[in-house]
Amino acid sequence: MNDSLQPHRPLIAITSDLMIRNERPTAFLTMTYADAVVRAGGVPVVLPPAQYQTSDLISRFDAFIFSGGDDPRTESFGQPSHPAITPVLPDRQSFEYQLLTQLADHPDIPVLGICLGMQMLALCHHGMLNQHLPDTHTAHADHWEHNHEIHTSHPSVVAAGQVYSKHRQAVSDPGDLRVVASSSDGVIEAIDCPDRRFTLGVQWHPERTKDHALGQSIFDQLITAASKSG
Repeated sequence: MNDSLQPHRPLIAITSDLMIRNERPTAFLTMTYADAVVRAGGVPVVLPPAQYQTSDLISRFDAFIFSGGDDPRTESFGQPSHPAITPVLPDRQSFEYQLLTQLADHPDIPVLGICLGMQMLALCHHGMLNQHLPDTHTAHADHWEHNHEIHTSHPSVVAAGQVYSKHRQAVSDPGDLRVVASSSDGVIEAIDCPDRRFTLGVQWHPERTKDHALGQSIFDQLITAASKSG
């Protein structure tokens, strides 16, 4: 088939993590994110936290995925950072804050926040975090490299079922967003904004979740929304 007749495959930006390697900042991303986007029919592009004009990025991509990582510092959101956090590098947090703030003015561009990405999404929408689940939840270990059950209040958005998580923080207040799923111990597991084309934050890792409805299907929904936004 002639390539010119192939349907448009949405271009999906995925934020990278950042670490210091050999004394130099190094951007990286596990392949599970990219593989999930490819399976869903999109073209993944890893987005390092460089000094872009974020408005230029928004005009070039069909959707954005904010990937997982360490913990955001919360002083700029009116909340002191917990002493037990493992903070993300400042360049990553600053970049993703600027990009999410810009995307707030573009309701037709799909956004998926995963783990840290969900937490940043909530903070940028006037929410707050529980910064250390071991202080407040006796079942906190269920959320660290474990599978556990979640319950949905909006099954048309996310299903109930078993997810894979790795986090010691969680959203405690979704701000302007809506809670759509929680776990049995009350941890907020998913948030969305029904007034936008597709804005979803999930506290688990769908790229590592075996349940199709809570794993690959999340990426399928994103790509469907991205295809409609072009």
